[in-house]
Amino acid sequence: MSKLTGLGGRLYSGETSVDFIGNKRRWYSISAIFILLSIGALSIQGLHLGIEFKGGSSYTVTKAGATIDQARSAVATTGIPGEVIVQKVGADKVRVQTGALSVDQSKAVEASLTKAFSVSAESIDTQIIGPSWGKEITKKAVYGLIAFLLVVMLFLAMAFEPKMAISAIIAVMHDVFITVGIYALVGFDVTPATVIGFLTILGYSLYDTVVVFDKIRENTKSIAATGKSTYSQAANLAVNQTLVRSANTSLIALLPVASILFVGAGLLGAGTLKDLSLALFIGLAVGTYSSIFIAPPILATLREREPAMQALAKRVNSRGSLATAEQTLSAGIRPSVGRGPRNQPKRKGRK
Repeated sequence: MSKLTGLGGRLYSGETSVDFIGNKRRWYSISAIFILLSIGALSIQGLHLGIEFKGGSSYTVTKAGATIDQARSAVATTGIPGEVIVQKVGADKVRVQTGALSVDQSKAVEASLTKAFSVSAESIDTQIIGPSWGKEITKKAVYGLIAFLLVVMLFLAMAFEPKMAISAIIAVMHDVFITVGIYALVGFDVTPATVIGFLTILGYSLYDTVVVFDKIRENTKSIAATGKSTYSQAANLAVNQTLVRSANTSLIALLPVASILFVGAGLLGAGTLKDLSLALFIGLAVGTYSSIFIAPPILATLREREPAMQALAKRVNSRGSLATAEQTLSAGIRPSVGRGPRNQPKRKGRK
């Protein structure tokens, strides 16, 4: 812990520094790889929408010792068309999801499950969702996401500056796109719990980005007047100063989410926990990455295009060149004026 504290102190003072801004092409390349993988997953596999979005029927049977094979065989005897998804929920529950069914087809599935598991029809939890209701839920989810981004962008523009808002929104869209792509690659169903997880990671990603941006604003408050460093240098120092805090916060946040994902969903088989925890786990990790490696470099790039920041960079660079020349002179490398070459053998006169 003392080493970590010492490292945090050196990062904060600038004694030790990681060039996050200068290596932005490297971070952009890593993000581009994940984005291409996400595009490929979405193009080839697409998102597996739950019945809440596309409509369908769900049957949950509670019976000790119930197996997936029993449920699948029972549904197969009814001859209903379309894909049938059978999942184990907990230790004594099996959930069967089908596409949209007629009333007769739904009764046939219930009767087959009742016979296969030797339970009463009342003990089967049946949910029937129409396609129109699923489309309405999808529309509301999209509207909620757009409204969230607009409100956040407006808040950041008022609290900080427009270019910080633009950088933060780009980082958030980067997080959502990669998270959705990985979700498609894994093949989990997208449910309302997944949408809640997406909105949660948006908030967390913005929280971490706002912390970094607040430090950047503090370091660059009067940077044009002092002229000690360029905007990119001051922004890079801010990222280093908040690096330990971001890492600690992300680690503490990921530990309980990982417990929910691997223990709650993996061992207990809770489907809703699986949908929510996977979105949170991926989103928290990607959000931490973007708040350090994506948002600050984008902000620095936008600000360095301003005429005032370009003039500042020229002054700082010229001052650095002058300092290098002074160090060279102080090291004893001086031009010889009025002197002949040193250490040359003396010529002997002719006798």
